[in-house]
Amino acid sequence: MQRKRYVPGRTGSTVRTAVALALGLGLGAGLTACSGGAPADGVAVDAKAGPAVAVAPPGRYRTLFEPCGAVPQATLKDLLPGAADLPDAERDKAYRGVAAVTYDTDRRVGCTWRAETPEASHWVSLDIERVVSYDAAVSDDDRAQEVYVRKQLAAGIPLAPTAPPTPSGTPSGTASGSSAGTPSGAPSGSPSATGSPAATSPAADRSPASGAPSATTTPTPATTGLEPRVLTGLGDIAYLDDVLSTVGADGHQRAVSVVFRTSNVIVTVSYREQTAGAVDAPDSAELQEKARNLARRLAERLEE
Repeated sequence: MQRKRYVPGRTGSTVRTAVALALGLGLGAGLTACSGGAPADGVAVDAKAGPAVAVAPPGRYRTLFEPCGAVPQATLKDLLPGAADLPDAERDKAYRGVAAVTYDTDRRVGCTWRAETPEASHWVSLDIERVVSYDAAVSDDDRAQEVYVRKQLAAGIPLAPTAPPTPSGTPSGTASGSSAGTPSGAPSGSPSATGSPAATSPAADRSPASGAPSATTTPTPATTGLEPRVLTGLGDIAYLDDVLSTVGADGHQRAVSVVFRTSNVIVTVSYREQTAGAVDAPDSAELQEKARNLARRLAERLEE
């Protein structure tokens, strides 16, 4: 039998190598083409990610002032009338005040002053809180407003009503100057088709039936203007609370609180007077005026 002639490069292994090389080049080209649209920086894009949420602005205040030194001695003499008659050491201690114990003086501070005499005792206290929102979508001011509203509602003082929106235009389906049920061409006020008489006078309609009891009106108690109420012209929003209570057999205590918010800071001024024996109850007007004057001074301090 005649043998076939050997031809270089035509063996089976050589052919298989060529085919594998061709496939490898083709796959490499395909991978290069597929990866051409990927981001150059190699950052993966999450299709489920929503739009970026805007961060609420921070509050105006980042720190708080020292409260015990914020009230001048002349003001304390007016608020603590009994302190002037105390021995020197006790008087100085009363005017210095006692600072409240807090864990972060940039978030909350306070101070209390007290003076006692046989006839009456007086207390003045300050509580100053800086509110911080830990929600990026809620500003410090909005969070402070929430805290303030809870305080006011807890005091039993309703929020100031908001004006309802003013209606515009004429309600749909009602023609101007005419009744919807009046037939075309019929004069206004004409008798009905049934021949019933014209409407009776309003006075006759309002006459009570024979034997019916007449309505009684409960008189509204007169206001003095000293009731717990919302205040204006103090901070962004403010209210005043006034509570009179009895102490012991014949003593009285009146507690007046003025609370106001300025940006993300809430200030509470508390002024109390307690009497004993036959001494009259503390005067509401006097205590309210002194507490409001102190609150205005602190509001001015916040504006410095």
